[in-house]
Amino acid sequence: MLTVPIEIQILFAGILFLLGLIGLLVRRNMIYMLMSIEIMFNSAGLVFVIAANHWKQPDGQVMFIFILAVTAVEVAIGLALLLQVYHHFKTLDADSVNKLKDYN
Repeated sequence: MLTVPIEIQILFAGILFLLGLIGLLVRRNMIYMLMSIEIMFNSAGLVFVIAANHWKQPDGQVMFIFILAVTAVEVAIGLALLLQVYHHFKTLDADSVNKLKDYN
């Protein structure tokens, strides 16, 4: 059986988190921002699974299931909010929505 060293696994999760962070900071479309947050959540869950495998404990898999549940709720609420933003402003660009603030 092929085993990958834990350092490489953690490095992969870190790169995945960094890609999500870069996507969150660079892209201004709110759907892409939501997807970048999902990538960051999945990389955090991957670290839990890696640690659980390293120490031969089931806690990491349990935490990953919890992260998946939180992520599902975040996606449902986020998409509902994005639908309302699009319905109200007719755009999903974060900068455009920020410029359209009403100061009343």
